[in-house]
Amino acid sequence: MARDLSPEVERLMRSREVNTKKKAALCSIRIVRKVPDLAENFMALAASLLKEKHHGVLISAIQLCTELCKASKDALEYLRKNCIEGLVRILRDVSNSSYAPEYDVSGIADPFLHIRVLKLMRILGQGDADCSEYMNDILAQVATKTESNKNAGNAILYECVQTIMGIEATSGLRVLAINILGRFLSNRDNNIRYVALNMLMRAIAVDVLAVQRHRTTILECVKDADASIRKRALELVFLLVNDTNVEPLTKELIDYLSIADPDFKGDLTAKICSIVEKFSQEKLWYLDQMIKVLSLAGNHVKDDVCHALIVVLSNASELQGYSVRSLYKALQAYGKQGSLVRVAVWCIGEYGEMLVNNVGMLDGEEPVTVTESGAVDAVEIALNCHSADATTGAMCLVALLKLSSRFPSTSERVKQIVARNKENVVLELQQRSIEFSSIIQRHQSIRSSLLERMPVLDEASYLVKRATATQATISADKLAPTVAPGGLKLPNGVAKPTSAPLADLLDLSSDGAPASTTTSTTTSNGFLQDLLGIGGVSTATTGVPSIASTDILMDLLSIGSSPSQNGTPGQAESKPVHAVPEAIDLLGSLSSTTSVSAETKPTHLVSQDMDLLDGLSSSTSVSGLEKTVHPSITAFQSATLKITFDFKRQPGNPRETTIHATFTNLTSSTYTDFIFQAAVPKFIQLKLDPASGNTVPANGNGSVTQGLNVTNNQQGQKPLAMRIRMSYKVNGEDRLEQGQVSNFPSGL
Repeated sequence: MARDLSPEVERLMRSREVNTKKKAALCSIRIVRKVPDLAENFMALAASLLKEKHHGVLISAIQLCTELCKASKDALEYLRKNCIEGLVRILRDVSNSSYAPEYDVSGIADPFLHIRVLKLMRILGQGDADCSEYMNDILAQVATKTESNKNAGNAILYECVQTIMGIEATSGLRVLAINILGRFLSNRDNNIRYVALNMLMRAIAVDVLAVQRHRTTILECVKDADASIRKRALELVFLLVNDTNVEPLTKELIDYLSIADPDFKGDLTAKICSIVEKFSQEKLWYLDQMIKVLSLAGNHVKDDVCHALIVVLSNASELQGYSVRSLYKALQAYGKQGSLVRVAVWCIGEYGEMLVNNVGMLDGEEPVTVTESGAVDAVEIALNCHSADATTGAMCLVALLKLSSRFPSTSERVKQIVARNKENVVLELQQRSIEFSSIIQRHQSIRSSLLERMPVLDEASYLVKRATATQATISADKLAPTVAPGGLKLPNGVAKPTSAPLADLLDLSSDGAPASTTTSTTTSNGFLQDLLGIGGVSTATTGVPSIASTDILMDLLSIGSSPSQNGTPGQAESKPVHAVPEAIDLLGSLSSTTSVSAETKPTHLVSQDMDLLDGLSSSTSVSGLEKTVHPSITAFQSATLKITFDFKRQPGNPRETTIHATFTNLTSSTYTDFIFQAAVPKFIQLKLDPASGNTVPANGNGSVTQGLNVTNNQQGQKPLAMRIRMSYKVNGEDRLEQGQVSNFPSGL
């Protein structure tokens, strides 16, 4: 219909009647939108309509030109050559016109026509230096002559700024446009300030120096009562920070942090921490700013920021004394800030003697008078005030244990403080209390080597790990694409995302939702857990220590040399609360020359009368435990496929078993795109290694192998159970087989 009626519309656009021309132009806009091929028929007519005097016809013609530019590149080039002069004339006439009641809006002559012309100019001038140069003068005139005390005038000015920033304008004209936005920031209208902040964020990419001139006004917007303006201004300040202005800007933001609304403190704190980490030029300034942030908004600081601070402290040996004194003073004044407490307690535990003896005093630093008992007091108060936080409580217990070694006179008092947690409802704290009490009471000979200062943390490795964790979080937040059944391509060893069919696969027992078979697990507070080996949940729940803290006493307390030098240490399995009576000491009766080398049994790892650290010296060697081997089983067999499992028990942990799976093709056709999946109940942890390949040869002439690592957290109470699924292609056709493995050897 548009094609058939197009000639008639063209004829009506040549009419002498003003209303007819206007309606024909509006109709042609719809025709061009429906049939872009017809754009060339209207180019000359649209250009001719720009010579009209009636504003209604002009607005319709300008809108038609805009649609033509969007529909056709040829039309865009044609209008650049033939319309730019007419547009400049229209804008000059309407800007200089005298009062006309018909078009007047708040003292501005036809702001609607102003804005339409400016939008079309932006399209024509974008990427074209000649057009942009031709319209520079009129844009400067509009920007300087338009009044900004009325909303209509502000609308024209805002559109003029957008046009200036969108074309190839001169630098002077851009500065003029940014200055207009700076005036907008002082306006009382929230909407005007908000659009100005948005526009300034785009203008930074064009002329950052011009935006920097309005830094003070932008900082005032950070303190605005309107939440939207605050957040937008904070993002703009973040973009404005560079090496030359980082210190004054950071000072302004930190000063405001103390009076900021609680709802805004989280965003403000995150930005300040990011600025300080990114632009810090010296470690002393970095430490000062981070301690201020921890003091004013420690409850809003994330764990990875605290870990980064501790990594810097560990590497700045010349600033460790200054840092522990500064953190001690901050702890006295701001003891309710959680992140501050954790960092301060860690530093007091590591560098307590520097605090008491005023070691490493800097020029101009005031000495702090702290006794050995005062250092213990600070940690004890933190433990009592933050007893509900398992992470903070565990760090306090570690700090107290280390202080008992640094300050022998406080040993008895520390023992009493630690012993109060022997019946703590949090198993992590209860277990630490029992083990630490035993170290203080019964292992004086090795306590100093057990509680040596932690080694310097590798900054480079930490930065790589942090970047990887951040990227993994970003990737996890993205929505997974919808895939048809059989259409998901995954390499062997990568767990498939949970879906409705997989839920059936996981329906193993009445234990509820099974554990995910992902290859690794990361908790939200993993950085601090890495640092001090503190689990986010109790070890009785997980049943297995994390990889980062394989042996919590050997790794956490740094006995003598590194674990790699001492061999593979044995691990004591975690017991429920009622299974750790005080009379049973897990650190009992080994002589200083004892070497542990015993075969691991399925049901008993450590006898009740054995204490792994009794009399243990720094020269004690702990040899590796032998692996327990179980007979192979046929886990699955059909007319087409056979799967066998070989087992090896991991040394030092009876709950962990390595399974070697072998897949054999029993048919005469080769299997391609072979993928093996496994699911287990929630009390079992499963890790899949990459497979040796994804093609299974025909007639058993070769096989594919894959490793599985299984940890049974209820070993001895419930047997292993597993559902398996194999997907593959035969001559391009998808095949699927599944089954349940229930014939695992006893004791796994």
